Amino acid sequence: SSSPTINPSPPTRSGVSERTFIAIKPDGVQRHLVGEIVRRFERKGFKLVGAVCCVQASEELLKEHYIDLRDRPFYGRLVKYMSSGPVVAMVWQGLDVVRMARTMIGETNPAESKPGTIRGDFCIEVGKNVIHGSDSVESAQKEISLWFHPEELMCWEDAAERWIYE
Repeated sequence: SSSPTINPSPPTRSGVSERTFIAIKPDGVQRHLVGEIVRRFERKGFKLVGAVCCVQASEELLKEHYIDLRDRPFYGRLVKYMSSGPVVAMVWQGLDVVRMARTMIGETNPAESKPGTIRGDFCIEVGKNVIHGSDSVESAQKEISLWFHPEELMCWEDAAERWIYE
């Protein structure tokens, strides 16, 4: 009788190396939601490849990060809020991670977010919506390079990947 073979090599499926930038905002850190948010991404099957815990983001960094919103009336408040306390900056990797992370996060306005999403479960107002997630692969690449140096991102083999991807 032959026993089934298990392929120990990591998946070669296209897209598994996609990365997204996730930041837990000052209100999320102050409300002790970091562990819960990290847990949700890990349980989904995504791999953490970079993290800066409790960084005090400068206004210069935040102005560059939110440059696409500079003409919006809330831009100044957003930069001030994001620099008001510690932020946890992370890079997550996995298949279709940008789109799936946005689904997990919920709508920008928590009132429009479904229960089960991060914002649907933990937020009430748009000005205090606990988390940022890249809205496209291009934005993710820009945001990752803004917050991290390449040597700060880890390439490591996740033993669980063979149980997550076909």
